[in-house]
Amino acid sequence: MTTDLADNVETTQETDDGTSTSIGLAIADEPVLLPSTPSQPVPSLPTRPANYSASDNTAGSVPSSTSTSTRPIDNHYIDGPASSRNSRINSSSNLDSKKDKPAILEGDEKGMSRTDSRYSRLNRSLLLCAIAVALSSINYGWVIGSVNIPALVIEECSDGPETWTSGFPSCIPMSSIMWGLVVGLTPLGAWAGSMFSGVVADRFGRKRILIVNNAFFVAGALLSSTSTSIVQLGVGRFVSGIGCGVASNLVSTYNSEAATVRSRGFLGGFQQLMILVGLFLSQVVSIGLSAAPLWRVLFSISAGLAIFQTLVLFFVPESPKFLAKKGRMEESQAALQRLRTGLDISLEFEDLVAVLDTRAANAAISPPTLWQVLTGKTEVDLRHLVFCVLFLMMSQQWSGAKGVMFYSTEILSSTFHLTTSEKQHIPSIAQLLTLGIGAIGAIAVIVGMNILDKAGRRTVLIVSSLSTSICAALIVIGSKLDLGPLVATAMYLFNLVFQSGAGFIPYLSASELLPYSVLGSISGLAASVNCLTLFIVSFTFPILDKALGSYLFTPFIATNFITFLFGVFLMPEAKGKPVSQVVAEYQGPIHLVSAVSPRCRKKTPPLPVV
Repeated sequence: MTTDLADNVETTQETDDGTSTSIGLAIADEPVLLPSTPSQPVPSLPTRPANYSASDNTAGSVPSSTSTSTRPIDNHYIDGPASSRNSRINSSSNLDSKKDKPAILEGDEKGMSRTDSRYSRLNRSLLLCAIAVALSSINYGWVIGSVNIPALVIEECSDGPETWTSGFPSCIPMSSIMWGLVVGLTPLGAWAGSMFSGVVADRFGRKRILIVNNAFFVAGALLSSTSTSIVQLGVGRFVSGIGCGVASNLVSTYNSEAATVRSRGFLGGFQQLMILVGLFLSQVVSIGLSAAPLWRVLFSISAGLAIFQTLVLFFVPESPKFLAKKGRMEESQAALQRLRTGLDISLEFEDLVAVLDTRAANAAISPPTLWQVLTGKTEVDLRHLVFCVLFLMMSQQWSGAKGVMFYSTEILSSTFHLTTSEKQHIPSIAQLLTLGIGAIGAIAVIVGMNILDKAGRRTVLIVSSLSTSICAALIVIGSKLDLGPLVATAMYLFNLVFQSGAGFIPYLSASELLPYSVLGSISGLAASVNCLTLFIVSFTFPILDKALGSYLFTPFIATNFITFLFGVFLMPEAKGKPVSQVVAEYQGPIHLVSAVSPRCRKKTPPLPVV
């Protein structure tokens, strides 16, 4: 492009003390990408005022009304297009630029002062709505966790010989390979659900599709709980998996669109937390419902959760961003206000509309195809960032953590050499230890969510993946030396260090690293990679168990160490950065990332990703 775009983006300059400050204007908080085809017209962009001076708009200062008509660049919120900011000059003077505090606006019609919603943290109404939406994630965790403790009862009839009562068998005997396939059909169904969920949610809404999606949970639960054959049980697991795939996509989408800037990190890990809560609850209940034929009741509870969420969602607002995108502005503003109870949303809503206006203005220009993005044939090369998103989603599943969630009861039963009578005693030591593994995973996510915005994504991933690799090695050593307590302790630590970082960071990666114009296509591809990797791990885990024995976790030593190397040499740091800055710093083909923090080196001006 020949148009001078550098003047329209946020730039940096070094001060006397060696630090960098932001100057200039940002085109939008979410850049839009065009394919690099010279024949396509480039939309005109707002230009910097003629009387603009860098000294008038350094970071943390308030511009005077005589020098420029824009708000300052803010580390906590990135403006919409310059044309929409001109009407907000007076509002910018309410920002407390010296301290990291919410901006206080003038009193409302009742004489009450209210905080600017853009700078608010997690509030009660937003949290309740996030929990209501995340009931789908709890159901996801329930589905994948409910097969763990009763596994031996179902596949090996460990509770006694197969008997039929009222037309239902007490167990469904099968080989370990066939059981791995049945378990693996859930992530395969999740892959199918993730493929279509984004498209239908963009058309009909996040809330509506979450309600409809509960039909998959109900149908899958009914098929599984009434199964009389391997085929029926497998179909039930697949149908439930579709519900899991849709939930995995839409829960994160809704929470990211509903979140404030300061609650983005917490709600980003909220989905993984709720999945682990569901998994833990399923294991608690499994202690009392794993015997034959009570495991059928265990499977049916998923339907009850789905029906309960369906009723609760009628009291939850639709995503404000979705409503605004559909032109339903009054509904969008009302929904945003419900998510920001007690806060002033006027400026936040204005910014939301401004960003959508920018996208609408560029809608006539064809967005880049998936192939153009993957091959770097776009105006700004995103190959490194796309690779990072795909790798993170794959590494989450090849870590071996899901193998622990699915098969820990069988692994620990073998480790402690439980006899048939000991396996029939419920709860067995293996089942009780499995219960603790689920609990520590949920605690770990809470810890990770609280340190993520302090330590940074890259640091947390590096520490988490290396620690997971070490724990996998300890599991192998304990298994080889026949030290049951060491194996159990290492499995606890394995789940703790994985879930505190590498377990939930992948869910944040796409929205923090990629421009909105490619987010949909790459997110769909990433979800597919994630689910297919999970299917492979779930299916092959029992096979590896038979083939490797004490060395079962050896492959996961390698896979987690590869993730560690990725974090050291390739992982971008998105902490506190707008997408435009991340794209500017890490654009290009796959390359090594400097170990020096961008804050410690001179920044290059972020390129506009139009």
